[in-house]
Amino acid sequence: MKFKLLIILAIILNTGCKQDTTKDIETTKNEIKKEWWKEQVVYQIYPRSFKDSNGDGIGDIPGIISKIDYLDSLGIDVVWLSPHFDSPNADNGYDIRDYRKVMEEFGTLEDFDTLLNGLHDRGIKLIIDLVINHSSDEHKWFQESMSSKDNPYRDYYIWKPGKETNPPNNWPSFFGGSAWEQAGPDGEYYLHYFAKKQPDLNWENQQLREEIYELMRFWLDKGVDGFRMDVIALISKPQNFDDMDNEGLKHPEYTYAYGPRLHEFLKDMNKEVLSKYDVMTVGEAYGGNAEKTLEITDERNNEIDLAFWFDAVRVGRDNFKQNEWTLPEFKKLVKAQSDVNSHNWPTFFLGNHDNPRVVSKFGDDSPEFRVTSSKLLAMLLLTQRGTTFLYQGDEIGMTNYPFTSFDQFDDVEIKGNYNKIIASGSTPESYLADLNKMARDHARTPMQWSNTNKAGFTSGDKTWLGVNPNYPEINVNNNLQDKHSIFHFYRRLLNIRKGNDNLIYGDYKDIAIDHPQVFAYTRIGKNKTYLVVLNMSKSMVDFSLDNKFKGYNLIINNLNDDTTTIEHNKLTLQPWEARLYESN
Repeated sequence: MKFKLLIILAIILNTGCKQDTTKDIETTKNEIKKEWWKEQVVYQIYPRSFKDSNGDGIGDIPGIISKIDYLDSLGIDVVWLSPHFDSPNADNGYDIRDYRKVMEEFGTLEDFDTLLNGLHDRGIKLIIDLVINHSSDEHKWFQESMSSKDNPYRDYYIWKPGKETNPPNNWPSFFGGSAWEQAGPDGEYYLHYFAKKQPDLNWENQQLREEIYELMRFWLDKGVDGFRMDVIALISKPQNFDDMDNEGLKHPEYTYAYGPRLHEFLKDMNKEVLSKYDVMTVGEAYGGNAEKTLEITDERNNEIDLAFWFDAVRVGRDNFKQNEWTLPEFKKLVKAQSDVNSHNWPTFFLGNHDNPRVVSKFGDDSPEFRVTSSKLLAMLLLTQRGTTFLYQGDEIGMTNYPFTSFDQFDDVEIKGNYNKIIASGSTPESYLADLNKMARDHARTPMQWSNTNKAGFTSGDKTWLGVNPNYPEINVNNNLQDKHSIFHFYRRLLNIRKGNDNLIYGDYKDIAIDHPQVFAYTRIGKNKTYLVVLNMSKSMVDFSLDNKFKGYNLIINNLNDDTTTIEHNKLTLQPWEARLYESN
């Protein structure tokens, strides 16, 4: 009987059933395998918007080189460089014409090497975008593929005959219109999930996969430290397009993503390339649920290391509309991605080049609360469980741009979907109002370095995208000169996090998850516990704590330099106040 009980217990444990006790959770999380990329804070640079070195109004690699010391002083660990490859710029570099060349506007391959070496000299790693779901239609492969059905490159892309005078099916492009475009002398259609100048690559073709592996080795042999993999969940396509005709396809990402051979392709990429290098990989895995995302990042599967979860960052989003959202709703999404099993490691981010500015969505960008709420969001970002990703300009509290007309936008997605949105019943005025909340171009306006002309981004008279008119107040120089600035608050938090295993690997436990104003949680490490209390509202709030937190030391807050201990179980929090406590 005793033997049978032991067998039953072993079966229960092996099923991974979650036990509803803090002790069991702590034990599970503390068995996580340590990796360098789990401990990093990554800073994304959008090169077109970071710093212009030659006065043409377009950011470039020499401009980034001139700001390496700034990045070093901030205290980040890794730079993620958005696409720098040769491109006709139908989608700002995500349409690649030559994977082994640098975009002429950005500089040269020698400039890239100088940037890489300069970062490495300061102990900062560099990861680059890997855009291998599609190429540019100006890439040599596509030009050959389009020329005839007999060309050796024909099957590098996905070609299908039309149905009478119509495309093969009614799939929509993410950027508006059909996902099919007719081209070439035989009149067939090629597939493009994005712009028509971004034909999708055919991963079924083994020779294409070998070509991709070679270009990956080219950059890894240069010394880059990994890849951010653009729309990686889309590389495996359905096998029979005739059976996939969907009427009124509102969210195509859920049809297009996680195709039948995705795991096979990722395992093969890992075996042939990634396993040979000590690098990090993070996939843009939009279009799948949590279960699917966890499968591609499970360390036992040997696919990729990390994936971006979009549920929290897109809270309240419904396609092209930003709806209201509640703090409890947001907290539950954060908890879901933080509470993954010991074979996965989460990422945490609130903004990037495809989302609005962090303080404008999650904080309060009014003059009264912009600085305070930006600091609060810094604490939220840098005390979460997972590899943290920051976006350029968030460390100085850059805000959304006040767009007043459609001709101020650059984004191909906005232009391509305009007719579709208006046809759906929106007015130009309501669409513009929605874009002022969620447009991608908010994050792409030039970095604000100073209060000089064009925010110190360029010495020229023009910029490729408008500079936010609030640059005289919101800029790097002002932040550097003010010891109480957002920038210096980020520095302090980054210093607290760096090498802190208790904060990096500690368990995440939410407190008062249904509280409408306060976001509070603990990070339970082996030696210390951290308590984070955030008042995410513009009202003063009284918040009650368990008596077990009595005696915890306040090590940083966003309002002053006070370092008191918790003496009572009730805290009075000022609007947008953020506090980080540490156990004795």
